[in-house]
Amino acid sequence: MNHVHKIREELFVIALFIAIIWAFFLFDQVLPLERLGLIPREMEGLFGIITMTFLHADLQHIISNTIPLTVLLSLLAGSQADSKKIVAFIIVLGGILLWIFGRANSIHIGASLLVFGLATFLVVSGLLEKRAIPLLISIIVVIMYGSTLVGGIMPTQQGVSWEGHLMGGIAGAVTAWLLVESRSSLSFR
Repeated sequence: MNHVHKIREELFVIALFIAIIWAFFLFDQVLPLERLGLIPREMEGLFGIITMTFLHADLQHIISNTIPLTVLLSLLAGSQADSKKIVAFIIVLGGILLWIFGRANSIHIGASLLVFGLATFLVVSGLLEKRAIPLLISIIVVIMYGSTLVGGIMPTQQGVSWEGHLMGGIAGAVTAWLLVESRSSLSFR
Protein backbone atom coordinates (compact mmCIF):
# COMPACT_ATOMS: atom_id res chain seq x y z
CA MET A 1 0.00 0.00 0.00
CA ASN A 2 1.35 3.40 -0.94
CA HIS A 3 1.93 5.92 1.78
CA VAL A 4 0.33 9.27 1.05
CA HIS A 5 2.38 12.24 2.18
CA LYS A 6 3.36 15.68 1.02
CA ILE A 7 6.99 16.36 0.22
CA ARG A 8 6.77 19.75 1.96
CA GLU A 9 5.81 18.00 5.23
CA GLU A 10 8.63 15.49 4.74
CA LEU A 11 11.15 18.27 4.20
CA PHE A 12 10.19 19.81 7.56
CA VAL A 13 10.70 16.41 9.25
CA ILE A 14 14.09 16.03 7.50
CA ALA A 15 15.18 19.48 8.71
CA LEU A 16 14.01 18.62 12.23
CA PHE A 17 15.85 15.27 12.19
CA ILE A 18 19.09 16.94 11.02
CA ALA A 19 18.63 19.68 13.66
CA ILE A 20 18.28 17.03 16.38
CA ILE A 21 21.51 15.35 15.23
CA TRP A 22 23.29 18.72 15.38
CA ALA A 23 21.79 19.47 18.82
CA PHE A 24 23.20 16.17 20.09
CA PHE A 25 26.57 17.14 18.61
CA LEU A 26 26.50 20.49 20.41
CA PHE A 27 25.47 18.87 23.72
CA ASP A 28 28.28 16.36 23.25
CA GLN A 29 30.76 19.22 23.33
CA VAL A 30 29.77 19.76 26.98
CA LEU A 31 28.53 16.34 28.08
CA PRO A 32 30.23 12.97 27.40
CA LEU A 33 27.44 11.66 25.14
CA GLU A 34 29.70 9.57 22.88
CA ARG A 35 29.82 6.87 25.55
CA LEU A 36 26.14 6.26 24.67
CA GLY A 37 27.21 4.80 21.33
CA LEU A 38 26.70 1.21 20.27
CA ILE A 39 29.06 -1.29 21.91
CA PRO A 40 28.77 -4.71 20.25
CA ARG A 41 27.68 -7.64 22.42
CA GLU A 42 27.68 -5.54 25.62
CA MET A 43 24.38 -5.00 27.43
CA GLU A 44 25.24 -1.33 28.00
CA GLY A 45 25.77 -1.00 24.26
CA LEU A 46 22.19 -1.97 23.40
CA PHE A 47 20.98 1.60 24.00
CA GLY A 48 23.42 2.63 21.27
CA ILE A 49 21.26 0.89 18.66
CA ILE A 50 19.02 3.95 18.86
CA THR A 51 21.47 6.67 19.96
CA MET A 52 24.45 6.03 17.67
CA THR A 53 22.81 7.83 14.73
CA PHE A 54 22.75 11.05 16.74
CA LEU A 55 26.35 10.94 18.04
CA HIS A 56 29.41 12.16 16.12
CA ALA A 57 33.09 12.35 16.99
CA ASP A 58 33.91 15.77 15.56
CA LEU A 59 32.84 18.51 13.14
CA GLN A 60 34.18 16.70 10.07
CA HIS A 61 32.30 13.53 11.07
CA ILE A 62 28.93 15.26 11.43
CA ILE A 63 29.34 17.31 8.25
CA SER A 64 30.33 14.22 6.24
CA ASN A 65 27.11 12.53 7.38
CA THR A 66 24.79 15.56 7.20
CA ILE A 67 25.17 16.20 3.48
CA PRO A 68 24.44 12.68 2.15
CA LEU A 69 21.80 12.14 4.84
CA THR A 70 19.95 15.27 3.70
CA VAL A 71 20.19 14.27 0.02
CA LEU A 72 19.08 10.66 0.61
CA LEU A 73 16.23 11.60 2.97
CA SER A 74 15.04 14.12 0.37
CA LEU A 75 15.07 11.45 -2.33
CA LEU A 76 13.15 9.14 -0.01
CA ALA A 77 10.62 11.93 0.68
CA GLY A 78 9.72 11.93 -3.00
CA SER A 79 8.83 8.24 -2.92
CA GLN A 80 5.51 6.63 -2.09
CA ALA A 81 7.03 4.87 0.91
CA ASP A 82 6.50 5.69 4.58
CA SER A 83 9.80 7.51 5.16
CA LYS A 84 9.62 7.53 8.96
CA LYS A 85 9.04 3.78 9.18
CA ILE A 86 11.83 3.09 6.70
CA VAL A 87 14.30 5.24 8.64
CA ALA A 88 13.29 3.62 11.93
CA PHE A 89 13.53 0.10 10.50
CA ILE A 90 16.98 0.73 9.01
CA ILE A 91 18.27 2.24 12.27
CA VAL A 92 16.92 -0.61 14.41
CA LEU A 93 17.74 -3.54 12.10
CA GLY A 94 21.16 -2.12 11.18
CA GLY A 95 21.88 -1.39 14.84
CA ILE A 96 20.91 -4.90 15.92
CA LEU A 97 23.10 -6.42 13.21
CA LEU A 98 25.98 -4.15 14.23
CA TRP A 99 25.50 -5.05 17.91
CA ILE A 100 25.71 -8.74 16.99
CA PHE A 101 28.48 -8.63 14.36
CA GLY A 102 30.42 -5.42 15.06
CA ARG A 103 33.98 -5.18 16.30
CA ALA A 104 34.16 -5.85 20.02
CA ASN A 105 35.69 -3.29 22.39
CA SER A 106 34.61 -0.46 20.08
CA ILE A 107 32.07 2.29 20.43
CA HIS A 108 30.24 2.82 17.14
CA ILE A 109 28.74 6.27 16.55
CA GLY A 110 27.48 8.33 13.64
CA ALA A 111 24.68 8.47 11.11
CA SER A 112 26.63 6.61 8.42
CA LEU A 113 24.81 3.34 9.18
CA LEU A 114 21.62 5.19 8.21
CA VAL A 115 23.29 6.86 5.22
CA PHE A 116 24.43 3.49 3.83
CA GLY A 117 21.04 1.99 4.66
CA LEU A 118 19.12 4.71 2.83
CA ALA A 119 21.40 4.57 -0.22
CA THR A 120 21.04 0.81 -0.45
CA PHE A 121 17.29 1.02 0.18
CA LEU A 122 16.84 3.49 -2.69
CA VAL A 123 18.93 1.41 -5.09
CA VAL A 124 17.38 -1.96 -4.21
CA SER A 125 13.79 -0.72 -4.09
CA GLY A 126 14.26 1.00 -7.45
CA LEU A 127 15.55 -2.21 -9.00
CA LEU A 128 12.83 -4.37 -7.43
CA GLU A 129 9.91 -2.06 -8.23
CA LYS A 130 10.84 -1.78 -11.92
CA ARG A 131 9.08 1.56 -12.26
CA ALA A 132 10.58 4.59 -14.02
CA ILE A 133 10.92 7.08 -11.12
CA PRO A 134 12.32 4.62 -8.52
CA LEU A 135 14.71 3.29 -11.18
CA LEU A 136 15.86 6.82 -11.99
CA ILE A 137 16.44 7.48 -8.28
CA SER A 138 18.47 4.24 -8.12
CA ILE A 139 20.67 5.43 -10.95
CA ILE A 140 21.15 8.86 -9.32
CA VAL A 141 22.15 7.25 -6.00
CA VAL A 142 24.61 4.88 -7.71
CA ILE A 143 26.19 7.75 -9.64
CA MET A 144 26.44 9.97 -6.54
CA TYR A 145 27.39 7.39 -3.91
CA GLY A 146 28.38 4.15 -5.66
CA SER A 147 32.11 4.37 -5.02
CA THR A 148 31.49 5.52 -1.43
CA LEU A 149 29.19 2.54 -0.84
CA VAL A 150 31.81 0.09 -2.04
CA GLY A 151 34.77 1.82 -0.39
CA GLY A 152 32.90 2.36 2.88
CA ILE A 153 32.49 -1.34 3.60
CA MET A 154 36.19 -2.08 3.20
CA PRO A 155 38.09 -2.41 6.50
CA THR A 156 40.85 -0.08 5.33
CA GLN A 157 40.22 3.23 7.15
CA GLN A 158 41.43 3.57 10.72
CA GLY A 159 38.70 4.61 13.14
CA VAL A 160 35.85 4.07 10.66
CA SER A 161 33.04 1.63 11.46
CA TRP A 162 33.03 -0.24 8.17
CA GLU A 163 30.83 -2.81 9.92
CA GLY A 164 28.28 -0.05 10.59
CA HIS A 165 28.33 0.84 6.90
CA LEU A 166 27.92 -2.81 5.90
CA MET A 167 25.14 -3.53 8.41
CA GLY A 168 23.34 -0.34 7.38
CA GLY A 169 23.56 -1.44 3.75
CA ILE A 170 22.19 -4.87 4.61
CA ALA A 171 19.37 -3.29 6.64
CA GLY A 172 18.51 -0.99 3.72
CA ALA A 173 18.40 -3.89 1.25
CA VAL A 174 16.26 -6.02 3.60
CA THR A 175 13.91 -3.07 4.19
CA ALA A 176 13.52 -2.52 0.44
CA TRP A 177 12.88 -6.19 -0.19
CA LEU A 178 10.29 -6.40 2.62
CA LEU A 179 8.55 -3.26 1.38
CA VAL A 180 8.35 -4.42 -2.24
CA GLU A 181 7.29 -7.93 -1.18
CA SER A 182 4.51 -6.56 1.03
CA ARG A 183 3.26 -4.39 -1.83
CA SER A 184 3.25 -7.30 -4.28
CA SER A 185 1.52 -9.65 -1.84
CA LEU A 186 -1.18 -7.02 -1.30
CA SER A 187 -1.79 -6.73 -5.03
CA PHE A 188 -2.40 -10.47 -5.43
CA ARG A 189 -5.25 -10.59 -2.89
